[in-house]
Amino acid sequence: MLFTIFIGFAGGLAVGAGFVAFLTVLGVIPRLMQLTKTMKYVQGYEWGVIMGAICGGWMSLHGYVLYLPGFIAVIVGAASGIFNGMLAAALTEVMNVLPILAKRIGVEERIIVLLMAIVLGKVFGSLFHWIYFVDH
Repeated sequence: MLFTIFIGFAGGLAVGAGFVAFLTVLGVIPRLMQLTKTMKYVQGYEWGVIMGAICGGWMSLHGYVLYLPGFIAVIVGAASGIFNGMLAAALTEVMNVLPILAKRIGVEERIIVLLMAIVLGKVFGSLFHWIYFVDH
């Protein structure tokens, strides 16, 4: 019993340390606030990250399922998708991935085409998944 508690605590510390390193070392949240010009909502970002981690951890440990009406599920899904997309955009911006990719594949002068291909690919891929696989 004590060994199980120790292993669980050690795993939680490892995941938590990785999460904090992701947020602080890469500077993802500050860059996200800079891109969206929402620096005045820094406490909202802090509480969102903290409560998201706590609630997500709690719900994954206890296997809760939320039965939401369709319109609320659409709002929650859209907000989640927007946040994840912005987080990915901030991460690629921090890591300078897109300029390096554009230079390597030889499309430096058409980087906007590369960006639109990525965005449209994600949008159409998500729509295909939700329209085709969810209903069938």
